[in-house]
Amino acid sequence: MLQQIAFIIITAITFGYAGKQFLKIRRNILLGKDDDTPLDSGQSWKNMFLIAFGQKKMFKRWIPAVFHLFIYVAFLFTQIELIEIMIDGIFGQHRFFASYLGGLYTMIINSIEILSLLAFIATVVFLSRRNLLKIPRFQMSEMTGWPTLDGNLILIGELLLLLGIFSMNGADKVLQGIDPAHYPSTGPLAVSSWLGPALFGGLETGTLQIIERMGWWLHILVVFAFINYLPKSKHLHIMFAFPNTFYANQNSRGEMENMPEIMNEVKSMMGLTEDTGEMPPEDELPVFGSKDVMDLSWKNILAAYTCTECGRCTSVCPANLTGKKLSPRKVMMDIRDRAEEIGEKLDSGDLQYVKEELKAEAKTLTKDNFDDGKSLFDYITREELHACTTCNACVEACPVLINPLDPILKMRRYEILTESAGPGDWLPMFNSIENGGAVWQLPDEREQWAKDAVAKANEA
Repeated sequence: MLQQIAFIIITAITFGYAGKQFLKIRRNILLGKDDDTPLDSGQSWKNMFLIAFGQKKMFKRWIPAVFHLFIYVAFLFTQIELIEIMIDGIFGQHRFFASYLGGLYTMIINSIEILSLLAFIATVVFLSRRNLLKIPRFQMSEMTGWPTLDGNLILIGELLLLLGIFSMNGADKVLQGIDPAHYPSTGPLAVSSWLGPALFGGLETGTLQIIERMGWWLHILVVFAFINYLPKSKHLHIMFAFPNTFYANQNSRGEMENMPEIMNEVKSMMGLTEDTGEMPPEDELPVFGSKDVMDLSWKNILAAYTCTECGRCTSVCPANLTGKKLSPRKVMMDIRDRAEEIGEKLDSGDLQYVKEELKAEAKTLTKDNFDDGKSLFDYITREELHACTTCNACVEACPVLINPLDPILKMRRYEILTESAGPGDWLPMFNSIENGGAVWQLPDEREQWAKDAVAKANEA
């Protein structure tokens, strides 16, 4: 009974605290603007099942994909045993499903053990890739400090989970032969049937019971720790990959978001619309692009929280490969960090973060009146933005359909169209487009050659 009470209290605290953290993440994602881009629901479901659930894009690099698959499938199957642990913990049972499922139960536990063994191998491989082989994409500047520690902590947690599973099953297998009334038979197990007797065969019953309980508690406590660690980790992608792939942009990758205000202005310049000569009032002039996360769409922020920090985007970025400062992975990490920073300041309720012109009337701090004097440009440098060639290599490489190019373009649009800034060697091009309708500085109008051709034809 004492164990049941302790389990229920720990479970309630775990899910209560985790729930608060996930609600904060939801609030941070909704800092972004609404996005009414139309989506085909059939394609959305297809993307989610093939790419998020089916891991389709992972297999463009098949070696890490196979090892990742071991951990992924083991994670899915282990949820069955986790459900049983939850039932046992709440109701004081032991292997609740064993008596109901019979041979099917043996098959399920065997599957979990085999997959857990494969997951152990994969975990050792991934730890080696990060810390011994030092794969270049895991050694870049944005991965120093917490990102590297984060990846290692999860892999170490995976090893602890496996230790819990095999010590629990191994000791339980020995106890089945000693006290079958309290330890129902699981049937022959692929790993524990030989590992249990080999490790624990000569121990006393009381010691075996302690080992079995320690394995049981180790497994569930690591799971509970993982649930609360998840909101602070890049491994949030195990949840957010599903909505991110579902809501991913379905347009052609070469198609960029149109800006109606600019399109109408260009049409007016080219004589395709009637120019009334009227200018909109100064207070109605639109702000182009994005300066901060509130100017991005909620989908951009969701993508930032979905980022797995795998670095596939950066490893194929031609700008990065030629030594330029741009790293698409860092851009997504910076957006997430900025959203987290704003969220923490909103939670503080400190009115010092209210926009200066609204301080006299503000009673509470909200995303609409928030201004801490910082922006995404304090995280992402203009040099990084200018280096992007808009080639879409990063978009193609991402295994969960994140589009780093979209926020890069939005920030460049803000810089160029709202701030009237930009690289010095771009400005002549913009002036030429504005004055002559072409990117080149021509002495004549862009259409002059056509007019000359028509004139010559008429003379002939």
